[in-house]
Amino acid sequence: MRELPGKSVMGHHPMRREARCRSVTLLLAFLGVAPLASAGPRSLRILTSFYPMYVMTLNVAGNAPGVSVECLTKPSTGCLHDYQLSPGDLVALTRADVFVANGAGMETFIDKAVRQAPGLNVIEAGAGMALADGGNPHLWVSISGAIDETTAIARGLAAVDPDRAKVYEENAADYVATLARLRARMHAALDGLQHRQIITFHEAFPYFAREFGLDIVGVIEREPGSEPGARELARTIDLVRLSGVRAIFAEPQYPAKSAGIIRRETGVAVALLDPAATGDLEPAKARRSYCETMERNLAVLVQALAD
Repeated sequence: MRELPGKSVMGHHPMRREARCRSVTLLLAFLGVAPLASAGPRSLRILTSFYPMYVMTLNVAGNAPGVSVECLTKPSTGCLHDYQLSPGDLVALTRADVFVANGAGMETFIDKAVRQAPGLNVIEAGAGMALADGGNPHLWVSISGAIDETTAIARGLAAVDPDRAKVYEENAADYVATLARLRARMHAALDGLQHRQIITFHEAFPYFAREFGLDIVGVIEREPGSEPGARELARTIDLVRLSGVRAIFAEPQYPAKSAGIIRRETGVAVALLDPAATGDLEPAKARRSYCETMERNLAVLVQALAD
């Protein structure tokens, strides 16, 4: 989270007010977030960077009175690699009170956003989390990562908006409990699988694979739309044949042309594994989206990797 200017809550008695200001200032310095000045709950507009952050923030704050949660990018955008802010995006940022981002290098435009809207409170959900593979930002794809990011969002919103802190904390606790139950079900189904080597599209699954003991032996496409060349495709086909993988996992958001070629050449099945980066913006559906996507991923993995 980034420390940005804000106002502190004041008391009435001069001595108590001064002591209280010192306490609030110390607390905020520790949290790295500036609270919104308030004599009571005020309206709060939260803008999220992309779909995974929208889903988490809705589960933390979507039912809080006077709070609105919106998504900066279209739900079909997916991961924000090399995303460029549009004039409309900049306007939306200047109108928001809080901007919730994944961080960890996913939103390369954060510094520009802060310059455009210097009064904006920025919460980076992945700040401080250990990153894999030299800085992979797809933390939310692991359920444990989604739990940590949800907790960070709730903590950040509580610091920015103390009047609703209890709502944020209780909502986050409920959602974290739901995610933890899902994680346990997935472990129960996946931990006993003997076939654990997979090939994926895009570099979205290292945290997911680590959490469930899967071994990613190859990545076909490293960025959306960047089909591998003939030499890389040939190497991948050789890898598939030598590794004995049971399935290649493409993503719904990415073209599967390369996977189709590999399937024809090797006879290895192609299944869909979803990084939960896109979905429906309707709030009730979005709240359920991550868990429903992971349930589908579980079914796909069991079907593809079971004996």
